[in-house]
Amino acid sequence: MSEQHPYRATIPPVPEKAPSPLWSVMIPTYNCAKYLRETLKSVLAQDPGAEVMQIEVIDDCSTKDDPQAVVEELGRGRVGFYRQSENVGHTRNFETCLKRARGKLIHQLHGDDCVRDGFYRKIQRAFEQNPDIGAAFCRYIYMDEHSHWQHISMLEQTESGILNNWLEKIAVKQRIQTPSIVVRREVYEKLGGFDNRLSWVEDWEMWVRIAAHYSVWYEVEPLALYRTHSASNTGRYLRTGENIRDVCRCIEILKYYLPPTEADELLSQCREDWAVYAVSCYAREMLDLGDINAALIQVQEALKCSKSMKVIRQLIRFVRSVAIAQIKRILRTAAQSLV
Repeated sequence: MSEQHPYRATIPPVPEKAPSPLWSVMIPTYNCAKYLRETLKSVLAQDPGAEVMQIEVIDDCSTKDDPQAVVEELGRGRVGFYRQSENVGHTRNFETCLKRARGKLIHQLHGDDCVRDGFYRKIQRAFEQNPDIGAAFCRYIYMDEHSHWQHISMLEQTESGILNNWLEKIAVKQRIQTPSIVVRREVYEKLGGFDNRLSWVEDWEMWVRIAAHYSVWYEVEPLALYRTHSASNTGRYLRTGENIRDVCRCIEILKYYLPPTEADELLSQCREDWAVYAVSCYAREMLDLGDINAALIQVQEALKCSKSMKVIRQLIRFVRSVAIAQIKRILRTAAQSLV
């Protein structure tokens, strides 16, 4: 069992006489029932049966839709459903998923994400062939709210297998999205649940924590689908800057997982990379959506995270591109007024 920690829930073992299948697919939801149907179909298409796989939806007291109706329609008794008595927030809801999971392998699949054919078969094989690994994840595909594929995650290595120097890599950059990773239940029992000091990158902190204690397997085939949309936590946090503030909180936690001789250098690089990304991607995304205030907030939080020359150069390019776009807009308007 895990040591007591003020910011992480203790995940107790499954009671000795309780049924414990190989798999627990735990699906947290909150106001995303319109995507849940697609999520459940992707799991049920690979269902090995109730004796092998627990499938359960854990709803954080949704207010805008009815996930239970979707579960009853598609699950037909095969999929469990649990609703929080009140909204507890996504981190506490994830904690409930871990506590209710009875399987030896836990896959937390958010209610708007999906898996592709072969996900469970190939990940299971990785655990069977490598009994010492704590987690296994695959390459994954980003999709939009219409389920159109956008791009694919980076290739971590050319062949499937245990990752080398993984702690140093995952500590510098968030490289895993939740639908792609499966963790042994005993790992959560030892390390505890998600850190409740974090609101946006609690998953990243968990993956680094696991990498500090266990080997991790990587499957090169893209077998998971991660959805991005404006109603997601990411979309909301971009508008307030909470995404980068939470990253900075997380970095302060990560230094305790790294070798003391390497921590400062790795985390300096981490801060720089996040700040560059905030300016080059997040700020630009907000600007493209017409939300100038949110774009400025991303820039402001980026500079709090790192003021390296690389970040400053990225900021200059961003300001230059914004100015050019504004000049073109003014000239276009002036030209139209002369017609």
